[in-house]
Amino acid sequence: MPIMRAAFASRLDDDNPLAALTVGERPEPVHPDADWVTVQVRASSLNHHDLWSLRGVGLTEAQLPMILGCDAVGLDPDGNEVVVYPVVPTPGDPRGVSILSEHFPGTLAERVAVPRANLVPLPEGLSLTDAACLPTAWLTAWRMLTTKGRVEDGDAVLVQGAGGGVATAAVALAVAMGKRVYATSRDAAKRDRIAALGATAVEPGARLPERVDVVIETVGAATFDHSLKSAAPMARIVVSGATAGHLPTVNLRRVFAMQLEILGTSMGTPGELYDLLAFCAERQVRPVVDSVVPFSKVDEAFARLHGGEAFGKIVLDHTA
Repeated sequence: MPIMRAAFASRLDDDNPLAALTVGERPEPVHPDADWVTVQVRASSLNHHDLWSLRGVGLTEAQLPMILGCDAVGLDPDGNEVVVYPVVPTPGDPRGVSILSEHFPGTLAERVAVPRANLVPLPEGLSLTDAACLPTAWLTAWRMLTTKGRVEDGDAVLVQGAGGGVATAAVALAVAMGKRVYATSRDAAKRDRIAALGATAVEPGARLPERVDVVIETVGAATFDHSLKSAAPMARIVVSGATAGHLPTVNLRRVFAMQLEILGTSMGTPGELYDLLAFCAERQVRPVVDSVVPFSKVDEAFARLHGGEAFGKIVLDHTA
């Protein structure tokens, strides 16, 4: 059987997810349907979703071994440079869809199989490194701001926990849209980097000089009360994660008195990915890249992500 090099979950370990990571040989991609194609991966990027997978969130022992990774850019069968949209139809999943590396092998490999409809042309002006950052974290941030947050109707945005992939993307995108952006971080060095992106960086829980129209919330219980207090009347609080607790206390009187909207979201559509790519190319918005790591050192990349040291995206160069 033809084989390729890949990074995959060989077991599940909630306490030490890095111990569940294996880098080795896996079979070449198979096509579940006639409309699937194989992409030669040139670059990919890591997400916290990969660490959660190693912990066993969204994966079961019966699904192992599972190649990790959601993001990729590479060459289609005709040699065209494409960005891979990572959401695939999955009839057996209650959502009707899944993200690559949940039911179907992911992108941290030499090759990945996806439906042909999941291939979005790489626009001129975007490098492989930049494009590899966009399909998961940046697409989620784009949908949070636009489709869900309706940021075009507002002037001010609060991003909780900037430094992570989605939050940092939201800062960069909102600044490029001309919004007044406030962003929180516990880390002083990260606050300096947030400020360099054009946002006003503040400590978690700090009183803002104004109430905001959109709150980007990926932290959860640790910041949700601050999100509520910082929201202007009829503001949108958009939630796509809960890295610091998923059971916050919610002051419902504030919700109805201020007519707040609390909206959940995840990922985005192929059309939204196309719009995001076009926006980044036209506005010369570039993802915040923490580091570019050769695929041969993917274990070191995972260790950096797990250690919480990264600011922005960790990209894997599959050509090195």
